[in-house]
Amino acid sequence: MNVEQKSFIPDSFTPKERVETIDFVLRKLTAKDVDMDYEAVMSSIAIIHQIRGGSWPDSTLTHEDDLIDLCWHQREFEFGTSFAYTLTNLEGTKCLGCLYIYPTSKPWITAPEGTDAVVNMWVTQQAYDQGLYPKLFHFVQAWIAQEWPFQHVFYSNIEKPE
Repeated sequence: MNVEQKSFIPDSFTPKERVETIDFVLRKLTAKDVDMDYEAVMSSIAIIHQIRGGSWPDSTLTHEDDLIDLCWHQREFEFGTSFAYTLTNLEGTKCLGCLYIYPTSKPWITAPEGTDAVVNMWVTQQAYDQGLYPKLFHFVQAWIAQEWPFQHVFYSNIEKPE
C-alpha cells in the first residue's frame, strides 16, 4: 500500500464486516473467497459490464489475477482506503456478486464535484435473472445513507434500477 494513502472514513467509524438480509449476506471480501469469486466473475462477464460499465473483467482474467485483486481489496479494507464486500447466499456457499465503496481519490474514479464516496456493485448472471440486483441496489442505498459517514455518495453503476 502506498504510505501516502489515508483512510477516507473518520477514525471513530468502524465499518461492519458482515451484514445479513433475508435475501443475501454482504461480508468483507478476503483472499479466502477466491474460488467462489473467480467462478462468479468468469460466469458473468457480460452482466458485470452491463451493470457496472467498463472493461473489467475480460476472458483473460486468471485465478491468480483474481487472487491478487482480492488480496488488495482485503488489505485496503483493513487500512480503510476502500471497502469491498462479497455478496453471498445465506449459507455463504456461493458468491452472488460484489460491492465496492471507494474514495474519490482513486485515479480511475470519476465522480461529480463534492462526492465523498463512490459506490459500485455487480451480481452474477444467475442472481440478476432471479431479480437480486434491484434488491441489492436498494438495500445498499439505504445502508450507506443510514450507517456510513458520507454526505454525498455517487452510485457509478451504469444500470440503476428504479
